[in-house]
Amino acid sequence: MAVILDENSRVVIQGITGQQGIFHTKRMLAYGTNIVAGVTPGKGGQEIEGVPIYNTVAETIKGCGANVSCLFVPARLAKDAAFEAIDAGIKVVVVITEHIPVQDEIEIIGFARRRGAIIIGPNTFGIISPGKSKVGIPPDQFFFPGPIGIVARSGTLTYEIVGSLTAAGYGQSTVVGLGGDRVVGLSFTDLLRRFEEDSQTEAVVLIGEIGGNAEEEAAVYIKQMMSKPVIAYIAGKNAPPGKRMGHAGAIIERGKGTFQSKFEALTASGALIAELTFQVPELLKKLSSY
Repeated sequence: MAVILDENSRVVIQGITGQQGIFHTKRMLAYGTNIVAGVTPGKGGQEIEGVPIYNTVAETIKGCGANVSCLFVPARLAKDAAFEAIDAGIKVVVVITEHIPVQDEIEIIGFARRRGAIIIGPNTFGIISPGKSKVGIPPDQFFFPGPIGIVARSGTLTYEIVGSLTAAGYGQSTVVGLGGDRVVGLSFTDLLRRFEEDSQTEAVVLIGEIGGNAEEEAAVYIKQMMSKPVIAYIAGKNAPPGKRMGHAGAIIERGKGTFQSKFEALTASGALIAELTFQVPELLKKLSSY
C-alpha cells in the first residue's frame, strides 16, 4: 500500500511546456506515472509525449479527471498556479518550484487548508510510491517497493539513504519530500500519522536537518502515538549558529532548531538515531522484525 500517491492517481503537470516540465514529464511517464494532462495557458489543444495540453486546470478535471497536480512554473507564477489547482478541486498539489516568496507560500498553504487540499513542498523533490507512481524529480534508480516509509526535508540525503536501504534489501512504501523552505505544507507529524495508519508500512525513516522545530514536534507524536519503529537522521551537526546551510529552513536562531535539541527530543521519543547515513539500514537490521 502507499500513502497519498498510488497507481490510480491521475496527474496534471502545470508548466508542462517549459524545459523542466518537458524533461520531468518524460521521466515520470517512463516510470509509469499516470499523467493525464498538462496545463499551459494559451497552448490548449497541443500535445507533449502524447499528453494533452489544456489552458486551465479546471478543464483537465472535466476532461481527464485529474486529482494530483505537479507545478513546474516560475516562482513568480507559483501562487497563482497553486490557487488555480486548488480552486479547481485538486486535492494534492506538489510544488517543485523553489525561491517562492515566503508570503506567497503562506497564502498557498492557508488556501489549501481552507479547501481541504494537501501541499507537498514548496521546494520539494516530490513524492514517489515505488513501483506505482512518482510525481516530481526523484531519480528512479534508487527506489524499490517495500515496507519502509520515508519522510524527509532534503532531497540529496534522501537519495543517499534510500540508495543504501535498497542496496540492503529494504524497499519503500512511499517517500515524501516535505520541502526545504521555512514554510511548507505537510509536516513530519502529518506523514508519521499516515504511515502509522498504513497497513503495509512497517517502519519509518525520518530525515531531518537543523532549523525550525518540526523534528521536535515529530518526537512528541512518535512518543505518544507511534507503534511502528522510527529511525531518524538529522543533518547539520557541525553547522555554525545563524548561518543558512543550503535550505532556507536550515538555520539555527536564538538557540532553537539545533542538532542537539532535535537529537535529544527524538532519542527521548524512542526513535533510533543514525549518526551517519549508512547506519540507517544497520539500525533496521537490529530491529527484531527485520
